[in-house]
Amino acid sequence: MAGEQEITRLLKLAEAGEPQQLAAVFDALYPQLRNLAASRLRGNESTYTPTALVNEFYLRLSAGEPLSLVDRRHFFATAAKAMRWIVVDHARRCSADKRGGGFAPVTLSERLAAGTESREVLALHDSLEALDQINPRQRELVELRYFIGLEFSEVAELLQCSERTAKREWERARAFLYAQMAEA
Repeated sequence: MAGEQEITRLLKLAEAGEPQQLAAVFDALYPQLRNLAASRLRGNESTYTPTALVNEFYLRLSAGEPLSLVDRRHFFATAAKAMRWIVVDHARRCSADKRGGGFAPVTLSERLAAGTESREVLALHDSLEALDQINPRQRELVELRYFIGLEFSEVAELLQCSERTAKREWERARAFLYAQMAEA
């Protein structure tokens, strides 16, 4: 498995105009990305598979303008956001003919609950959008913690705050999201 410095080097080469280096990053991190995708889809009634989610992320990342990805953590933060959007887009497509149904309250745990349905994914997405309007940093913390599964120490380092602050912000964000989803 490639180390932190090797991934950073490959990302810098990809940004400098060598797109094949992005493929090397994906090759090196594919097992971690697939495990991440599997944990996000576990118990979901979605027709998406972890492999399809990772491949969709790769296609979206490689098809667009080159991103300035600083290091491994930044890559995974980008992956978390992209996977969130991919799952939300998929949920929207799947529930397009089911609009109008009542939303059931859900709790925000460390991962999606078994049996999560597309309407719950959409409710979470809408709640995250509302949180972003109030506190973008908390929204980012939720994406890093919930969608990518980073530990509090990693989130704190990425957000440049203490671990205690990250935990406190996580609790506030969870409370806000729970309240938003309960209203839906």
